[in-house]
Amino acid sequence: MAVLQYDFMRRALIVGVLLAVIIPCVGVIVVLKRLSMIGDALSHSSLAGVAAGLIMGVNPILGAGAACMAAALAIEAVRKKIPRYSEMSIAVVMSAGIGLAGVLSGFVRGGANFNSFLFGSIVAISNFEMYLVIFVSAAVLIAFVLLYKELFFIALDERAARIAGVPVGAVNFIFTLLTAVTVSVAARAVGALIVSSMMVVPVACAMQLSRSYKQTVVFSVAFAVVFTLFGLAFSYYARLKPGATIVLAGVLCLVVIIGGKRIWEKLSERQRRPYENEDA
Repeated sequence: MAVLQYDFMRRALIVGVLLAVIIPCVGVIVVLKRLSMIGDALSHSSLAGVAAGLIMGVNPILGAGAACMAAALAIEAVRKKIPRYSEMSIAVVMSAGIGLAGVLSGFVRGGANFNSFLFGSIVAISNFEMYLVIFVSAAVLIAFVLLYKELFFIALDERAARIAGVPVGAVNFIFTLLTAVTVSVAARAVGALIVSSMMVVPVACAMQLSRSYKQTVVFSVAFAVVFTLFGLAFSYYARLKPGATIVLAGVLCLVVIIGGKRIWEKLSERQRRPYENEDA
């Protein structure tokens, strides 16, 4: 492909595909636990870390990672204190993250770097950032494979998982950290305002077609990879924002799948009616 003749596009492809693999893995658990908005909370909190990193002269991704971990642990702590209203913890942490990011952004000299984290800049990924994504992706995949069954049990029913002997507290803690580091590295590539969509949309597409947990994971990753490849190629030629293009491709695909399912169900119902009348 002519697109891959440039180093920045090759880095973008590597980073994009790796993120397309790990984000849905985390996203499946998040969706099944009915915490879909946690991506928004962490991504908005990451902006506070980005601003702090720029102010202190530290790599913004490292600052975003620290902020995401703090926010994720705060969400988990509030969920334990108020289990009946667990979704409230997400709103509280997201509000704190947005407020802190708004205050700190006023002290950032030159808003170009900070603004690049809002909608992402995958084609501007440096070698250090690419290696960081590779390291994080490997860690997330290894942890996800090793804790595959435990995460599945916890996603379906934490109480039943605890009764079955699953160390719910430890697994939740590890998953919280995995979610935080995934969001922090993805914020640079696809944007803090978009990463939560990358976490949910491929999973939503997969859930329309899959019949099991394993299929949902596999289909989610497949959809995310396809969206990423299409988004990178199309945005390059159309001169659009890659992160936004990737997400819009996913949303369009979801709409087509839902519409196609409804049409198929109506056609199937019409085909069954003559046989039902004959039986009657």
